[in-house]
Amino acid sequence: MRRWLAWLLLGVVVGAALVVGARSDPAPPSNAERIADLAAELRCPTCRGQSVLDSNAPAAAAIRTEIARRVDEGQSDDEIVAYLDSRYGESLRLTPPSTGLASLVWVLPVAGVVVACAGVALAFRRWRADPPPEVSDDDRQRVRRALGQER
Repeated sequence: MRRWLAWLLLGVVVGAALVVGARSDPAPPSNAERIADLAAELRCPTCRGQSVLDSNAPAAAAIRTEIARRVDEGQSDDEIVAYLDSRYGESLRLTPPSTGLASLVWVLPVAGVVVACAGVALAFRRWRADPPPEVSDDDRQRVRRALGQER
């Protein structure tokens, strides 16, 4: 009973953490925050592994300027990203889309962790359930003879 209570408590804690983490900020972001957030989500077309926000390349500066112009015009983040996707392709995004085949990038690591945890739990359960082997007096005598303690 205690074991199930511990698992239930763990589920409640994880659920509460997910709810608190998913809660949105009530204040809308400023234009500067929106520009920085969008630039951080996009890959610099000329640099490897750098975001548009971090890169000093002319292409990254041009993308930042375009993002700022479109934010000032009042376009939504989705509209801005859709425009940049149409111009540069989806490879500009640092995070893969969460639909279609690319959703495997999001699902497989989680599934791997769940399977690994289940395997560890199953192994612990088997180790706990197996009683230790019983050793007979005959077995003890054989071991002593093999070790040279008894003739």
